[in-house]
Amino acid sequence: MATKPIVVVGSVNLDLVCRCQRMPSPGETVSGASFQMFEGGKGANQAVAVARLGHPVSMVAKVGDDEFGVRLRNALQAAGVCVDAVSIANGVSSGVAAITTDRQGQNSIVVVPGANGRLLPSDLDNAAPMLRSAGMVLTQLEIPIETVHYLARLAKKFGVPLMLDPSPAQPLRPPFLRDIAYLTPNETEASSLCGGNGQVIDPSNAHLFAEKLLESGPRNIIIKMGKQGSYLAGPEDRGHFVPAFKVRALDSTAAGDAFNGGLAVALMQGSKLAKAARFAAAVAAISVRRKGAQPSMPTAEQVNSFLKSI
Repeated sequence: MATKPIVVVGSVNLDLVCRCQRMPSPGETVSGASFQMFEGGKGANQAVAVARLGHPVSMVAKVGDDEFGVRLRNALQAAGVCVDAVSIANGVSSGVAAITTDRQGQNSIVVVPGANGRLLPSDLDNAAPMLRSAGMVLTQLEIPIETVHYLARLAKKFGVPLMLDPSPAQPLRPPFLRDIAYLTPNETEASSLCGGNGQVIDPSNAHLFAEKLLESGPRNIIIKMGKQGSYLAGPEDRGHFVPAFKVRALDSTAAGDAFNGGLAVALMQGSKLAKAARFAAAVAAISVRRKGAQPSMPTAEQVNSFLKSI
């Protein structure tokens, strides 16, 4: 039986990356050490992560009718992503992310949606055959929320599990959340979805947030806590903590996207959630040791070698 592809519906950006010794304070100018451009966008990052791991993947997205759009579409195709449903929005720029990274590998990001804001429910109707044949669909919140809502209804109709990375954080309605198979917030997003009371999420209290999120409807919760690890809750693992691998971080950009891509691939290959999360943690650990978003994504061979070395 042919392997069902993963379909990613989401954003495509060009990342403009400035590196400096430390982040500037408000109103302050600091001297940067370097500037580079990388293909990015949470959707595209996750699609490339899946492709690098050797699983068939297609992308549903929009780019602008500018030179960035040509570059972004070509980069996806070169990485092994099917771009048949990556269309061009006329009269609008491609999405851009301005990223500042400090010497500790931490980053701050400003995103200009551009063509990503033109990805509409009608585009999903055009891609319906692709979505219907998927083994899993991945999405994020860098495209219009009405499109994400419509995608959830389509995925439910087609019987395809949907993984949602709720980033950037925003309120989400319970009826929509009930259509989510895998909800993968980071600490900030999980806190926001639980009411945003400012409480810090760590391994000692993650179960409280996970249980509250489960009550809102998703079938599985994976709270990503960066270098601390991830907490899983769902039918298979009502409470399971997966520690992160200790590595020296060079650039944490797209680490969460690397995790989601790895998680989806491992689940599609039949791994239980805990094992899939460990594989995803390895994908993320390798990615933070490299510069850039998509260029940092490892191959399956590199991930398996890393796991064998632990």
